[in-house]
Amino acid sequence: MLQFILLQAAGSENGYSSFIMLGVMGVVFYFFFIRPQQKKQKDQKNYAEEIKKGQLVVTLGGIHGKVAEVNDTTVTLDIDRGTKIVLEKSSISMELSKKANES
Repeated sequence: MLQFILLQAAGSENGYSSFIMLGVMGVVFYFFFIRPQQKKQKDQKNYAEEIKKGQLVVTLGGIHGKVAEVNDTTVTLDIDRGTKIVLEKSSISMELSKKANES
C-alpha cells in the first residue's frame, strides 16, 4: 500500500513538471517567434503609411522606382522615363527600400 502511494505521488509530480515545462516552452515560443513577427508586421504597415512622393522604393517583386503619387491604398511608381505603374502600398518592401536608399 505504501509503495502505491509513493508511486502515485511521484507520478503526479512528474505530471506537474511536464505541465510547467510545456508552459515555459510556450512562453519561449511567444517571445522568440510570435512577438518579433508581430513587431515586423507593425513596422511594415507604418512604413507603408509613411510613403511620400519622390521617395525611392523597391517592391517585393524587385522593381525599383520613384514614388510619383500616393493614394489611400495605392502608390504610383515612375520606373522609367514616363513609365508608371500603380501598386498596392502593401507590395512595397521596407527592408529593400531602406537598403536601396542607403547606397
